[in-house]
Amino acid sequence: QVQLVESGGGLVQAGGSLRLSCVASRIIFSMYVMGWYRQAPGKQRELVATVSSGGGTNYANSVKGRFTISRDNAKNTVSLQMNSLKPEDTAVYYCNARNEMTSQFTWGQGTQVTVSS
Repeated sequence: QVQLVESGGGLVQAGGSLRLSCVASRIIFSMYVMGWYRQAPGKQRELVATVSSGGGTNYANSVKGRFTISRDNAKNTVSLQMNSLKPEDTAVYYCNARNEMTSQFTWGQGTQVTVSS
């Protein structure tokens, strides 16, 4: 069973930066699209960014130009560099792995990101 463990969340002032990391285990990493989603209080979980096994990326419009997703296939790791953070980026951020063959989703436990104004 795929396991995802996130780290790197925390409290930061508006305009600051954070880097989230997610390590995947029990997985053939190259077979998965990796992504980050977030869920703010009272809101639905939403896509932040994804990166395919070949390195192709996709971003939510709200984070384009500020966030960068990357993956290291040798280390089974996906990262999210978040710059110019805004209070509206405050949410629990979840790592996600989607099997490219079966489309099966796996979620991490989530990490809290809080941006103060």
